[in-house]
Amino acid sequence: MNNLFIISGPSGSGQDSIIDGLTKILPIERVVTTTTREPRPGESEGHPYYFIPKVAFRQSLAAGAFAEHAEQYNGNIYGVTKTELDRVIASGRVGIWKVEYQGVKSAKKLFPGIIAIFIAPPSLDILEERLRKRDHPSETYLAERMAYTKEMLAHTSIYDYSVVNEEGKLDEAVAKTTDIIRKHAHVS
Repeated sequence: MNNLFIISGPSGSGQDSIIDGLTKILPIERVVTTTTREPRPGESEGHPYYFIPKVAFRQSLAAGAFAEHAEQYNGNIYGVTKTELDRVIASGRVGIWKVEYQGVKSAKKLFPGIIAIFIAPPSLDILEERLRKRDHPSETYLAERMAYTKEMLAHTSIYDYSVVNEEGKLDEAVAKTTDIIRKHAHVS
């Protein structure tokens, strides 16, 4: 298998914090997802997504440009193009593909040997607390995210590894994830 790894978990589990930690230890190249959602303040093209209108996404999808895609709870579509995967694989670095559990299923069909790492919160209560602090969400948004998290937790068997991101112990979660990648990748 090439050096492509999946990192996946519910919102608030710490996926991005772990990926940021990995970049300080390993030569990381992130797979950039394409989305139909609007950029948020501080985001730009390619950071953290490629942003396109739904019409363009659907046209590219029909043309076979996407390796995987999923319509999310918020009505936006997210996916990764075959060109983007080729770019990351060709980089010679450790590719990190952050994708929801539906994408993990698709990725495992495309790349049967790909390693998928699930980033788990210590508990649903802590996850809800993190989301409240981070996003200051409406109760509707929070209920949707928590329902989606419970759905995601019902599919953890599709992952090869699970790393619990304990409160206040991010460095430990980064170290565990690094060890998993080093075990399977061709890096030092």
